[in-house]
Amino acid sequence: RAPTTLRGALARHTMGLAIVYGTGTAQAAVASESLFRRGSPKLGAIPSFRYCSHRCSISTQHRIHRQSRSYCLTRALASDAEQQPPMLAVVGSLNADLLLEVPRLPSPGETLSAGGGTWIPGGKGANQAAAAGKLGCSTSMIAQVGTDSHAGMLLEAVSGCGVSTAMVATADGPTGQAIIMLQPSGENSIVIVGGANQMWIQPAGEALQVVSQARALLLQREVPESVNLAAAAAAKQGNCLVVLDAGGDSSPISTDLLRCVDILSPNETELARLTGMPTGSDKDVVAAAQTLLAQGVQQILVKLGAQGSMLVSADGVLRRSAIPVSQVVDTTAAGDAFTAAYVVAILEGNSEKDALGFAAAASSVCIQRRGAIPSLPSRAEVESAL
Repeated sequence: RAPTTLRGALARHTMGLAIVYGTGTAQAAVASESLFRRGSPKLGAIPSFRYCSHRCSISTQHRIHRQSRSYCLTRALASDAEQQPPMLAVVGSLNADLLLEVPRLPSPGETLSAGGGTWIPGGKGANQAAAAGKLGCSTSMIAQVGTDSHAGMLLEAVSGCGVSTAMVATADGPTGQAIIMLQPSGENSIVIVGGANQMWIQPAGEALQVVSQARALLLQREVPESVNLAAAAAAKQGNCLVVLDAGGDSSPISTDLLRCVDILSPNETELARLTGMPTGSDKDVVAAAQTLLAQGVQQILVKLGAQGSMLVSADGVLRRSAIPVSQVVDTTAAGDAFTAAYVVAILEGNSEKDALGFAAAASSVCIQRRGAIPSLPSRAEVESAL
């Protein structure tokens, strides 16, 4: 359903700089250098474009600078994002995911053969930043990678989704990794190796300034809590919405961090672990969420998998069913897609009810594809699923 051309586009080639004007949205357009050389400077020259390999949904009204032998709107968007405060700052992890396709989880002491193994870009921070970027939200990623070969793959994947990586630092050591065991049902089990994510003590001052200028901050728990606390404190100085995804660490969240959080987003398992209460029914979920409200959090956004989602606040409870799909392929990034899409919808001025629907649509597209960042949907795909 996504357009394959940029309607109303005008291109001209002048001293190695191409400028494209257009309206509408494309899944990232690429024009070859020869295309611009053939084009006439007259207003009637309308180029056609093919899909960029990044497959992002972005605005087309951006400058395109010469890079190698192609022009990529996605890269132009990421470059532009570095020149102005982002709407969304994401502080979190970057992981190289080893995806293993297994028939089931191995028993203790058992050796099990995997059907396949693939390295793909991921990490909860990267997933959520990429999800927001692909939905058209101006996003800055604040993170840390290592000095190994995985770092380049991750930075390429995130920036390829229109996300600024100018605030990604490098640590002397390995990049974070995750081992994902994917079963035929689409369910997964994940083991994380922190690497550079856990070497992080606190974001640099320049990165914290980016946070304070953003309209929303998105956090997860795959980096040290000291990092999240410093970022949340900077966000509060700038009157920025703070959203904490509870995934990534099973330890309790400090009271100091909870006091800075506007929206806490756990799944039902994480909610049960954080509160020590059952979450087997809607009534149980509401009761558990209310104990977190009492600790200073404004809203609890609970992800319930196939059962949908629930938003619990002092104003009451909103319940949203999941959007059914024909086949669940991989749920690895479903929660990240949901959280990021909800925040993007709120930033765009949508109601909480509509934001829940937008997030449900994003996760429904995501679970039908394999991988983390590769499974994240474009704006057009989400709108089609609504």
